[in-house]
Amino acid sequence: MPLKPPDNAKCPKCGRSVYAAEERLAGGHKWHKTCFKCGMCNKMLDSTNCAEHEGELFCKVCHARQFGPKGYGFGGGAGCLSMDTGEQSQEGSVSAANSWQAPNTSCIQAKEGEGCPRCGGAVYEAEKMLAKGRVFHKTCFKCRACSKFLDSTSHCDGPDRDIYCKVCYGKRFGPCGYGFGLGAVCYGKHFGPKGYFGATLTTDDGDDQYLSNKPNLISSTTTIMAEEGEGCPRCGGAVFEAEKVLAKGRLWHRKCFKCCECNKTLDSINACNGHDKEIYCKTCYGKKYGPKGYGFACGSGFLQTDVMPNEENDTQRPSYAASRDYSKIKPTNPGDGCPRCGGAVYEAEKMLAKGSVWHKTCFSCASCRRPLDSILSCDGPDREIYCKACYGKNFGPKGYGYGYSPTLISVTGESTAPLSQNIEGEKAPEGEGCGRCGMKVFEAEKMLAKGRVWHRRCFYCSDCRRSLDSTNTNDGPDGDIYCKGCYARRFGPKGVGYGIGAGALQMIQ
Repeated sequence: MPLKPPDNAKCPKCGRSVYAAEERLAGGHKWHKTCFKCGMCNKMLDSTNCAEHEGELFCKVCHARQFGPKGYGFGGGAGCLSMDTGEQSQEGSVSAANSWQAPNTSCIQAKEGEGCPRCGGAVYEAEKMLAKGRVFHKTCFKCRACSKFLDSTSHCDGPDRDIYCKVCYGKRFGPCGYGFGLGAVCYGKHFGPKGYFGATLTTDDGDDQYLSNKPNLISSTTTIMAEEGEGCPRCGGAVFEAEKVLAKGRLWHRKCFKCCECNKTLDSINACNGHDKEIYCKTCYGKKYGPKGYGFACGSGFLQTDVMPNEENDTQRPSYAASRDYSKIKPTNPGDGCPRCGGAVYEAEKMLAKGSVWHKTCFSCASCRRPLDSILSCDGPDREIYCKACYGKNFGPKGYGYGYSPTLISVTGESTAPLSQNIEGEKAPEGEGCGRCGMKVFEAEKMLAKGRVWHRRCFYCSDCRRSLDSTNTNDGPDGDIYCKGCYARRFGPKGVGYGIGAGALQMIQ
């Protein structure tokens, strides 16, 4: 007995079998997904907006129009009389759905200059489209050449006060010639100049005649010369906005903005302004204007010999004679140059110390010539800069405990750091200098006590000359500083119980 396949449900719309992958259920029937639409307006339906009536599907609007209640109060609002049965859309539902046409408002003429520029009719708010301060009908808002419907993102205003799509605008008013069409050999046919433009011959009949000897024309703005001092510093051509690059107040072409030495293309991050008013990459700038000598190569260390005298140390150090003499380039304003050599200081080699700018090559210790940076440098009272070791030797406190020998602790109360009698330095204004010597106090040696500043070498007890710090300092009523023992002897309570042991009488004056 032959095998019979099971009978599948038939779609009420088309009468064909409905399989599980495409079935839709409504009113106890199975429908194809493509057949699941309104029988009057052909609107696609789903399970939330379908209504079934005698094997036909309707949307809720058409179902109410066809089979809903009629009469007074069942229209669009209260008090309306609705007698619409939908008969106008029963004959040929597809043609009825697509047969609607917008009313022709061009017959309603507007005042001169106030209507639609295309048809002259009055334009109402529901159909208004704006372009360059003029209002169009939605049906009139289309390309003048190809009649393509436009919107606010795709229309272009032509010089003839009409609107075009982007393609037609480019054909009519865009640049014409070789390289300005859809490909590299297209040209403008309608409104472009006739004859040579690039490497294509444009003729009135619209055919491209490629020549065997194409003229070798280069599109370059360097041929458009600018006035003296206003063009690109490299080529002298006029610089337009689309290709403008700025460097130190001067305008450059983007293709001219490259290193003078290696022709590397530059930008605002890796460009360096040279002393000759040219621009360099960082590598070429360092080779030409950077510091020279031992310690300024790729990974070389500098030579430091603290055990030798300065004269012998200078003879052992590699020569810096190869470096350029920056002192020959004088600054514009006196006093703005490098304090060491007096030359002008540029941005790429600027080093800051106490409000003055230095060359990188000059930013070295005044005693041992060691190259410094912002962490290692110390400002001396003689307006020079030193490394920390040389600053300590020249201006630091002297005596036991302040050199390379072990610290000697005094048990008798005598000073371990006697004050030097010959104090050199800059005298400070009254009330602003060191509380002990009156000299000017710099940041590297500043000590604070009760709102006054002291040198580190002067920050010791007034009686026993013991060096102090912020943990064992006592401010006396006489404006001086003391250690705890001396402060107690001078200003502490006297009498029984305040001496060395209980019951002792201390009357030391």
